[in-house]
Amino acid sequence: MTVVTDFTLDALQGGPMPLSQFAGKPLVIVNTASECGFTAQYAGLEALWKRHRDAGLIVLAVPSNDFGAQEPGDATTIATFCRNKFGVDFPMAAKVPVRGGVAHPLFKWLATEGGWAARPRWNFYKYLIGRDGQLKDWFSSLTPPGSGRFERAVARLINP
Repeated sequence: MTVVTDFTLDALQGGPMPLSQFAGKPLVIVNTASECGFTAQYAGLEALWKRHRDAGLIVLAVPSNDFGAQEPGDATTIATFCRNKFGVDFPMAAKVPVRGGVAHPLFKWLATEGGWAARPRWNFYKYLIGRDGQLKDWFSSLTPPGSGRFERAVARLINP
């Protein structure tokens, strides 16, 4: 059985980012973009990270330019924007495709595990991964990280 820790991304600052480093931790994976109408969700994701990181929660941003070409920058531009505008200090992966036949294998797995509706159809889809490495829930761009429904789902990840 495949689990999230079987995948490796590249880190935004370079080098491999094996998700096995997050084994046993609850994980929120988000496909992001710097020039999207939902970009302000970075603030909510950073707040979530700060509130729950001591409980082991990992927030992982995965930039993508798949939707409206809203992530045109290189790694340095993305990192600088996220840090300066939203104070982001949670882990960030390098930019990858998240949809279609060229999607990164992680996003193909998430789409398979979550079903057709779980495929990212825009930026800021949020995937909640349990300590067992399995997809537990997902939320579209329309659900902000500070919403009660999202917060309750994250709480279930942290304290199953």
